[in-house]
Amino acid sequence: MYAVIKTGGKQYRVQAGDLLVVEKLDGEPGAEVAFGDVLMLGDGEAITLGAPLVDGAQVSATLIETRKGEKVKIFKKIRRQGYRRTKGHRQHESVLRVTSVAGAGKTDKWDGTVDLTPKALLDARARNLKNVVAELEAAAPAAPAKAKAKAAPKAAAATDEAPAKKAAPKKAAAKSSDDAAE
Repeated sequence: MYAVIKTGGKQYRVQAGDLLVVEKLDGEPGAEVAFGDVLMLGDGEAITLGAPLVDGAQVSATLIETRKGEKVKIFKKIRRQGYRRTKGHRQHESVLRVTSVAGAGKTDKWDGTVDLTPKALLDARARNLKNVVAELEAAAPAAPAKAKAKAAPKAAAATDEAPAKKAAPKKAAAKSSDDAAE
């Protein structure tokens, strides 16, 4: 079963389990998103067209991440005038996993689990950038629970009396040329 939905001024053909990149949507990673603007439903040969929307049809998805898309370069030039301008733009976009398509008395659900790992982290792992992976895992939404658990022992240790730090040994004074002459 598939559906054609409208969001962000564009139309997308989706089915349960699809990964979808759309214009930016509000919400935190892991939030459920429902699309009521279903233009068409299809199930094999049976097609239900809306006029303009299909009544009672709904597509549910889980928000995985909100990120910036690919860079678009804008280049302006007027020939023989020495005029050249370059600008760039990165559009905000949301990544969704479609979990169910419902309508026309039927429901198609996806049985998998939604992985909330952002693309930046997957790319860093693929390139074997260990320091970047560590930074991204520390900033990931699932990581704060782990970070709090790790921070608690440090806080408990800080409340206990910590031994005083020893001062570093001082360097011996350099011998002057007068001492060397004697």
